[in-house]
Amino acid sequence: MVADPNKPSPVPSREAHDTPRDLAVVKLQVQQLQDAQAALERENKNLRLLLERVVEHRQRSHAELVLLLANLVSKLPINDVGVFVSKLVEHNTGVAEACAAFSKGAIDSAIPQPQFLKDLEQSKQDLRAALKTTVAELLETQPPLETALVRQLVDNPETFFSPAVIRATRCFLKGQLPRERVLREFGESSLIFFSDLTTDPKLNPRPRPEEIVLAFKPEFEALLQQEPAAAGAHADALRELHQRVQASRAATDRARRQKGAFARVTFLIELLHFYENQNTEAPDVLFAMRLPTLLEQLVVQPEQTRLSPSDVTAAEDMLAHIVGFDHRLIVINNLGKSGGLARVLKFVLRLRVEKLTDEADVVRGFVRTLLPTAPHPPPAAAELAAIIRLVPDVDRQKWVVQGIMGSDRMKRVDAELLGRATAQELGLKGLEEQARATVAVNPEVERQLAWDRIRELMTRHANPSQIAAAVRERLRAKYDAAEVRQSWLVLNEVEPILFIRVFCQLPYLEDGRTDPIAQAVLESYVTRLVHEKYAATYVKVLTSLKNMFKARADSPLLLNFMALVKWVQPTVAQKIAQEIGLPV
Repeated sequence: MVADPNKPSPVPSREAHDTPRDLAVVKLQVQQLQDAQAALERENKNLRLLLERVVEHRQRSHAELVLLLANLVSKLPINDVGVFVSKLVEHNTGVAEACAAFSKGAIDSAIPQPQFLKDLEQSKQDLRAALKTTVAELLETQPPLETALVRQLVDNPETFFSPAVIRATRCFLKGQLPRERVLREFGESSLIFFSDLTTDPKLNPRPRPEEIVLAFKPEFEALLQQEPAAAGAHADALRELHQRVQASRAATDRARRQKGAFARVTFLIELLHFYENQNTEAPDVLFAMRLPTLLEQLVVQPEQTRLSPSDVTAAEDMLAHIVGFDHRLIVINNLGKSGGLARVLKFVLRLRVEKLTDEADVVRGFVRTLLPTAPHPPPAAAELAAIIRLVPDVDRQKWVVQGIMGSDRMKRVDAELLGRATAQELGLKGLEEQARATVAVNPEVERQLAWDRIRELMTRHANPSQIAAAVRERLRAKYDAAEVRQSWLVLNEVEPILFIRVFCQLPYLEDGRTDPIAQAVLESYVTRLVHEKYAATYVKVLTSLKNMFKARADSPLLLNFMALVKWVQPTVAQKIAQEIGLPV
């Protein structure tokens, strides 16, 4: 029988080839593979646990490092602390997300924030709460502002910087009204009751409609009675608005409270806007210009003659909203540039801060503010005590009283009598013992200490006018040949350019007058400068003058120096001019 070639050949049976021995080997191999797989799974699980622990430790340690850096950065006296801290926090968040992606894929716990950011967030919340309260106080005074426009500042403070609100607030401060508001509320027929303060036939003949400012005419009441049809149904509203405008311009308690509430609202919104936009806002403009002006408007009224504790407390309450101590100090230091009570407020606030490192300069400036120059008489002891009492620290009160007793604004005897009387009004004790201890110091030691302080000013590269004022003050306190010689030795140690600058500033007092002892002092300096003993100093000064002449022949510093030298010794001035090449 022939086999069919298309028919598949039969498959041999598996049982024919399998033996019990082969089955045992296969089972053993399968068991070994299963054990190896279980071991690998346990090893992978242990490795994953180790990886998660390493990642978690890395995440925590990095977060702690960022917190330490952020706290250190927040203590630096720089303006863009918030920017650096925000970058550190952003970097920390990125690292935490990357670490979580290696293990769990998401961040389980919230990343801790630096203390600076916590304080910043708390300050924002306090600013919003204070803004809500202050807006309510402003509305209680019934200002001539649109109520809806003022209320929206609570929910959206940024609208304060919109053109419409800026225009409305400017008109409010000046007792005026925007033209578009009058047209919107009272219609065009009511324009006969207002004077156009913007349009001028020559200077501004065609102003834009949104720029026109109106004011109620002085004869508004008479016009309203003569033209009742022009007001129509808005007569009562017009009369009420006129009364609000007049009340806001009057010198009454209500008007003062209204202006104060508006100043607080502006202060809070400006500060909140800065904290919300620190990356784009310049801190110097806010803390050195805007906020000091607002603080003066809040505390000092035009007709006010003295400060009260409530005024100082109100100023400190506003300053408390500023997070950084350096920024608060900038605001305080820029108060009182025009003098008056605002300048007194500046030094009172400086003496009330916790950290005071330059107490000598603060006390000196405070005393100069309290004691006017001749021929104005000094204030009474009771008046001085009332101002000094605003500083609660007794030790700092003693500093001010001691500054009065040692002031050069009046005769020494009169200054001591005024200081003792002020101390008696304040109830201060122990000043006589301190004064006697000061007198008991060795004169040579006292002189050395005084000139060491001036050397320190030079080392810190202080302003030449400050150095000259310190030298002049020391010479006026004790003027003799030894002091003049010591002043020359101190100036001989500095760089020639600083010597020239201090030399040029020395004769001029703060009020522009010439110091009576200046000519004699400068003459001694010039005599020593050309002496052969100080030939090295003369060469350095001459080289500096030559460099000034080459850079700019009409340099004000060079001409001032030569004029002062000619004032005290014309022959020396001629000699220096010839060596420099300056026309005699």
